[in-house]
Amino acid sequence: MYNFGMTYPLKFRQHVLAIKEKEKLTYAETATRFCVGTASLMRWARRIEPC
Repeated sequence: MYNFGMTYPLKFRQHVLAIKEKEKLTYAETATRFCVGTASLMRWARRIEPC
């Protein structure tokens, strides 16, 4: 499934990163769990606000 150009809401981004931290998941595990790309997660960790 590809989501080219799709912007995820800020609340969703915050939720995903909070679960990653709380459950001590890797980027790959978090990406699989929430069906998002690992590169997206890494970008969110650097800058949470959508462009």
